[in-house]
Amino acid sequence: MPSLPQQQPGGALPVSAKIFLSLGAVSACASVVFSAAFAHLPVFAGGIPAMVQTALTQQQFHSLGLVLVGLAVERLGASRWLLASGGLMLTGLILFSFNLYARNVLGFDAFRAAVPWGGGAWIAAWLFAAVGFVRR
Repeated sequence: MPSLPQQQPGGALPVSAKIFLSLGAVSACASVVFSAAFAHLPVFAGGIPAMVQTALTQQQFHSLGLVLVGLAVERLGASRWLLASGGLMLTGLILFSFNLYARNVLGFDAFRAAVPWGGGAWIAAWLFAAVGFVRR
């Protein structure tokens, strides 16, 4: 039976677990705030575009992914696979969701080409998470 990683003195979480857990929770909170705000913005008076709804859904889903990675780091240890997975989930949030918000709310369209890279980051994040889970 594999041994569990040594917990830090006083039962403290590893720093990387704290980062992923807290950023996942903050991102989930922000997705709820954005959902409520977008429902009342004049720019979306005719309804929230499907593109923005997709960005919100993906943000919510990958916020939970960040929390999962944080819990895995706490339970399994901070492997390079899990750390990369968390970093890629954060990258995906910025390149995909926040990029689509900027385009639709602010009219800022300079980074349109980065959106698919955000989706690719999420795909890689889940694959890296899978490797990180089984390599322990």
